[in-house]
Amino acid sequence: MTALVTGVGGFIGSTLAESLVDSGERVVGIDSFLDYYPRPVKERNLENLSASPRFELREGLLQEMELSRLLDGCDHVFHLAAQAGVRASWGFEFGIYTDNNILATQRLLEAAVGTNIKSFVFASSSSVYGDRAPLPMVEDIPLHPVSPYGVSKLAAEKLCELYFVNHRVPTVSLRYFTVYGPRQRPDMAFHRLLKCAVEGTPFRLFGDGHQTRDFTFVADAVSATRAASERGRGGAVYNIGGGSRVSMLDVIETVRQVTGRDFEVVMEQKQKGDMRDTCADTSAARRELGYEPRTSLREGLQKEWDWIRGESSFMLASRE
Repeated sequence: MTALVTGVGGFIGSTLAESLVDSGERVVGIDSFLDYYPRPVKERNLENLSASPRFELREGLLQEMELSRLLDGCDHVFHLAAQAGVRASWGFEFGIYTDNNILATQRLLEAAVGTNIKSFVFASSSSVYGDRAPLPMVEDIPLHPVSPYGVSKLAAEKLCELYFVNHRVPTVSLRYFTVYGPRQRPDMAFHRLLKCAVEGTPFRLFGDGHQTRDFTFVADAVSATRAASERGRGGAVYNIGGGSRVSMLDVIETVRQVTGRDFEVVMEQKQKGDMRDTCADTSAARRELGYEPRTSLREGLQKEWDWIRGESSFMLASRE
């Protein structure tokens, strides 16, 4: 089997690609190495993959690549490439989101028309729900995203639905709920929080700390993504949550327990586009994909803490 993974240098993309390669599949990975965070971070994510003869990296923008050639002979498409970041999606930067989240998705979908691919899995986000949704969030409720990033993800979801209905491209969209774990992006809260524990620096908390999230460990997200490529209904949308809806204040206390370290927390104003609460109803994913999250929040934080310490040691050694 051959899989195409876009955004392969990212947090979830590299973890998914490694899982596929370890299962014996051939992976063609695409990444444009956008400068949202430093390129060496992604190159570090790809170190294990680069040593495998079953992995091939192609660098470039989906909007500019000859996608029909890349899809030739491909069995599964995992479209994880996107411009990330809720808070950065406002103002003039929104053009980057429309280009990389909407246009790039449409180009890839168009290239998939008429091919023999068995699945096209799109990585969406809980950001499409907004703050009006009752908890837990169910896939078929009205959607009211509160950030331009959420709007771009919703638009890409709708494109996936259209290409299934009109061209039978076997799309499945997954709404990830706050994925965390080893290789998490440097701008994400858990990464910043654990770095503060390592360095003894203050943690900037946006909001009052009572906002809640449904946290999903990366290995569980990858398991769901692979299951979606095998068992997902064409045109369907599934919530992928970890079953760990916790307030940020409780997360901070858990981090103190896991790390055995204390650090200052500096409260700052809530940022535009940040949702107040998220909680996934994963009934559909459990029923149709056999999805079952297996990693508790404390266990997942311990794994990310071990990774953060290892990366910090690596960075120190590389500077010497």
